[in-house]
Amino acid sequence: MSKQSVAEIKVNLKNVKSMDDPYIISLKNDPRKGVQNAIKQREKQLARLVAAKVAFEKRFKFERPLWQAGHQYVAGIDEVGRGPLAGPVVTCAVILKPDFDLIGVTDSKQLTRKEREELYLHIVDEALEVSIAVNSARRIDETNIYQATQEAMIRAVKTLIHQPTHLIVDAVPLAIPIPQTTLIKGDQKSISVAAASIVAKEYRDHLMAEYAQLYPGYGFAENMGYGTAGHITGLQKFGPCPIHRLTFNPVSKYQK
Repeated sequence: MSKQSVAEIKVNLKNVKSMDDPYIISLKNDPRKGVQNAIKQREKQLARLVAAKVAFEKRFKFERPLWQAGHQYVAGIDEVGRGPLAGPVVTCAVILKPDFDLIGVTDSKQLTRKEREELYLHIVDEALEVSIAVNSARRIDETNIYQATQEAMIRAVKTLIHQPTHLIVDAVPLAIPIPQTTLIKGDQKSISVAAASIVAKEYRDHLMAEYAQLYPGYGFAENMGYGTAGHITGLQKFGPCPIHRLTFNPVSKYQK
């Protein structure tokens, strides 16, 4: 082993899955500081991986009993965009298979944009089914954000080909005759809701990037319609555009 360079050892350590691996044991007495630091780094990486797997399994807490009870199609539902001053509310319903194994799937707010983009593609590929429904700013103004969100969630469920026999919903109980579990911060507790939150977030972010091209001056590609300083400056200068929610403060006071 002493013939291997530190760089070669670092590469080989990436393939080690346990600190009990014979390769690591053979390096324990290597006097080079770089080797020992590499071992410690790999140990930390493996510990993080174990913690991630444990957390991942916990997020199946609600799905597994339902699957075991015979509910083949369990749908997780979440929304994105209840708080912004502009843009639609986007909802998503996701039905996962019991062998779903994307460890990185968690609350979309805890992920970087790059992580969400990668997971979005994998979720759409690996899920049994994904359904998205959108309600516009105009519909939000006609009703209210809560009702518009509920309407879109129900539409996302009803357009699923595999009709679920149980729903796991983030925060918003649905007036639909399907048994459901409603969770506060469901995207942190349920793997299906977490997957739905990632898909909804990515879908809405891409919509807002398109709207940024149609309605420049508000910074939609960066703020996603939320009331940032740059967004408010745009409202002051240009007034509301067609995707602004006129019933949300302070949008109405900038109407020209």
